Amino acid sequence: MTRILHVLDHSLPMHSGYTFRTRAILKAQQAAGMEVRGITGQRHVAPGPEVEVVDGLTFHRSLGEAQGPVVFREWREIAALAKSIEALCAQWRPDILHAHSPALCGLAALRASRKLDIPLVYEIRAFWEDAAVGNGTGQEGSFKYRLTRSLENRVVAGAGRVVTICEGLRADLIARGVDPGKISIMPNGVDLALFGKPLPRDEALAAQLGIADGPVIGFIGSFYDYEGLDDLVAAMPALIARHPGVRLLLVGGGPVEEALKAQVEASPVREAILFAGRVPHGEVERYYSLCDVMAYPRKHSRLTDLVTPLKPLEAMAQGKIVAASNVGGHRELMTDGQTGILFPPDDPAGCAEALAALLSRREDWPAIREAGRAHVERDHDWARNVLRYQPVYQALLDPLAKNPIIAAG
Repeated sequence: MTRILHVLDHSLPMHSGYTFRTRAILKAQQAAGMEVRGITGQRHVAPGPEVEVVDGLTFHRSLGEAQGPVVFREWREIAALAKSIEALCAQWRPDILHAHSPALCGLAALRASRKLDIPLVYEIRAFWEDAAVGNGTGQEGSFKYRLTRSLENRVVAGAGRVVTICEGLRADLIARGVDPGKISIMPNGVDLALFGKPLPRDEALAAQLGIADGPVIGFIGSFYDYEGLDDLVAAMPALIARHPGVRLLLVGGGPVEEALKAQVEASPVREAILFAGRVPHGEVERYYSLCDVMAYPRKHSRLTDLVTPLKPLEAMAQGKIVAASNVGGHRELMTDGQTGILFPPDDPAGCAEALAALLSRREDWPAIREAGRAHVERDHDWARNVLRYQPVYQALLDPLAKNPIIAAG
């Protein structure tokens, strides 16, 4: 039985898109007959023991907190995590180290890989320098931005194989000079065994929120600037002029939450825009049950062009129609007019026009829902996706194996 040690920034019981993808990967690998564990760095801040079992998955922790100025602190983080990886490998003896971005995890795993002669797979979920720009904690071209990019390149060069979540990231690495034959794609996915059976409309929740029978456009996720929720709010007056009964339900929270609430308060249609706040992960399906259309108005940026989000796939799995801005990450997931609809990014008027046209074509909704669900079942079910890792691992364990590259998401 192949043993895989996943090197992670953070994990369950913390909740984030990062931890949910990790959970899906590890559970699917367990079901496929692999033996898996995870180890987290010092940025996993949830309290807990040094070895923790969550949802049937075993996670080891690199404890402590790195001190010192920027750069020195990060190098100390890397050293501490590398030491923890080496200690765990001496005890558990994995066949493969599988590190997941950010580069701090990759660099720690690379040190351990070279010292212990264990093959390394490095998986990039996003370029973290671009994510920092997107969430307002970094600037493109800054010293930190360039340093993060340089460290990522170092890990990519040293890893035996590299995995990305989408074609956009793969193409960017190739443009940097990385051998295309070294890169595979493991697309975002949905655990249909857990998230594939939509609930009937939750009438009690609808009454609690004050939602009547009109169509509901929903967004469930984090409120970052790059998500473009301000454009969606700005589109609502024009949309309601054509469909007076429509409501916008915003579920979640984040850095732009207060600015968004102020924008809604100043809107002439503020009564039609509802904030549900953050909800427990186990309650999310109740809120999906109230929505007819899930909207993802991401702004155009390097981050949104390169990275495919998870939420549209979850919405399709829930039998919802997806309306999304026409950025690269969405185009890679959707076919306009078939599995969802695309509208211009950074354009409230264009968003309103596309949503209004969609709401006027209810006869098309069943076919779009069916096509979206079929797309997830065929290309984004974790039970199938996880099989893509096996030839990547095999190529590292058996140097005579054929090139395992799976270049299409």
